[in-house]
Amino acid sequence: MSIKLTKKQLAVLEYLQDFTEEKGYSPSYREIQAGLGLSSVSAVAEHIDNLVEKGVIRKVPGAARSLEILDYKHEETVELFKVKLMDVSEEEKKILLSAAEILGLDLE
Repeated sequence: MSIKLTKKQLAVLEYLQDFTEEKGYSPSYREIQAGLGLSSVSAVAEHIDNLVEKGVIRKVPGAARSLEILDYKHEETVELFKVKLMDVSEEEKKILLSAAEILGLDLE
Protein backbone atom coordinates (compact mmCIF):
# COMPACT_ATOMS: atom_id res chain seq x y z
CA MET A 1 0.00 0.00 0.00
CA SER A 2 1.37 3.39 -1.02
CA ILE A 3 1.19 6.33 1.37
CA LYS A 4 0.01 9.52 -0.32
CA LEU A 5 1.36 12.85 0.85
CA THR A 6 0.16 16.33 -0.04
CA LYS A 7 2.48 18.82 -1.74
CA LYS A 8 2.89 20.69 1.56
CA GLN A 9 3.69 17.46 3.41
CA LEU A 10 6.29 16.62 0.76
CA ALA A 11 7.75 20.12 1.14
CA VAL A 12 7.95 19.72 4.93
CA LEU A 13 9.57 16.30 4.53
CA GLU A 14 12.12 17.64 2.03
CA TYR A 15 12.90 20.65 4.24
CA LEU A 16 13.31 18.39 7.27
CA GLN A 17 15.68 16.12 5.36
CA ASP A 18 17.77 18.96 3.90
CA PHE A 19 17.99 20.86 7.19
CA THR A 20 18.90 17.76 9.19
CA GLU A 21 21.58 16.71 6.71
CA GLU A 22 23.08 20.21 6.71
CA LYS A 23 22.93 20.97 10.45
CA GLY A 24 23.00 17.53 12.06
CA TYR A 25 19.78 18.13 13.98
CA SER A 26 16.16 18.67 13.01
CA PRO A 27 14.61 22.12 12.54
CA SER A 28 12.26 23.78 15.00
CA TYR A 29 8.67 24.38 13.95
CA ARG A 30 9.47 28.10 13.58
CA GLU A 31 12.41 27.30 11.30
CA ILE A 32 10.15 25.10 9.16
CA GLN A 33 7.55 27.88 9.08
CA ALA A 34 10.12 30.45 7.96
CA GLY A 35 11.87 28.09 5.56
CA LEU A 36 8.69 27.15 3.74
CA GLY A 37 6.79 30.41 4.13
CA LEU A 38 3.91 28.77 5.99
CA SER A 39 1.29 30.95 7.63
CA SER A 40 1.75 29.83 11.23
CA VAL A 41 3.45 27.44 13.61
CA SER A 42 0.11 25.65 14.01
CA ALA A 43 0.11 24.95 10.25
CA VAL A 44 3.55 23.36 10.67
CA ALA A 45 2.32 21.35 13.65
CA GLU A 46 -0.63 20.06 11.62
CA HIS A 47 1.64 18.92 8.78
CA ILE A 48 4.07 17.30 11.24
CA ASP A 49 1.25 15.51 13.05
CA ASN A 50 -0.10 14.19 9.74
CA LEU A 51 3.37 12.96 8.71
CA VAL A 52 3.74 11.22 12.08
CA GLU A 53 0.30 9.64 11.69
CA LYS A 54 1.24 8.38 8.21
CA GLY A 55 4.43 6.83 9.60
CA VAL A 56 6.83 8.96 7.58
CA ILE A 57 8.49 10.73 10.51
CA ARG A 58 8.57 10.38 14.27
CA LYS A 59 9.05 12.79 17.14
CA VAL A 60 10.01 12.27 20.75
CA PRO A 61 7.38 13.87 22.99
CA GLY A 62 8.78 16.60 25.21
CA ALA A 63 12.12 16.75 23.38
CA ALA A 64 13.21 19.69 21.25
CA ARG A 65 14.34 19.14 17.66
CA SER A 66 13.35 15.49 17.77
CA LEU A 67 11.87 15.09 14.26
CA GLU A 68 13.27 12.12 12.40
CA ILE A 69 12.48 10.72 8.96
CA LEU A 70 11.66 7.04 9.33
CA ASP A 71 11.96 5.77 5.78
CA TYR A 72 14.40 7.32 3.32
CA LYS A 73 13.18 4.88 0.68
CA HIS A 74 9.66 6.27 0.89
CA GLU A 75 8.06 6.49 -2.55
CA GLU A 76 7.51 10.25 -2.26
CA THR A 77 11.15 10.78 -1.26
CA VAL A 78 12.26 9.03 -4.45
CA GLU A 79 9.88 11.28 -6.38
CA LEU A 80 11.37 14.37 -4.72
CA PHE A 81 14.83 13.33 -5.89
CA LYS A 82 13.55 12.78 -9.43
CA VAL A 83 11.87 16.19 -9.51
CA LYS A 84 14.96 17.93 -8.10
CA LEU A 85 17.19 16.23 -10.69
CA MET A 86 15.20 17.78 -13.54
CA ASP A 87 16.15 21.36 -12.70
CA VAL A 88 19.67 21.46 -11.25
CA SER A 89 23.19 22.16 -12.44
CA GLU A 90 25.50 19.29 -13.35
CA GLU A 91 27.37 19.72 -10.06
CA GLU A 92 24.15 19.60 -8.03
CA LYS A 93 23.01 16.59 -10.07
CA LYS A 94 26.19 14.70 -9.11
CA ILE A 95 25.60 15.52 -5.44
CA LEU A 96 21.96 14.40 -5.57
CA LEU A 97 22.85 11.16 -7.37
CA SER A 98 25.57 10.49 -4.81
CA ALA A 99 23.13 11.12 -1.95
CA ALA A 100 20.55 8.84 -3.59
CA GLU A 101 23.17 6.10 -3.90
CA ILE A 102 24.19 6.47 -0.24
CA LEU A 103 20.52 6.23 0.79
CA GLY A 104 19.97 3.24 -1.47
CA LEU A 105 17.28 4.96 -3.52
CA ASP A 106 16.30 3.46 -6.87
CA LEU A 107 15.80 6.44 -9.19
CA GLU A 108 15.22 4.36 -12.35
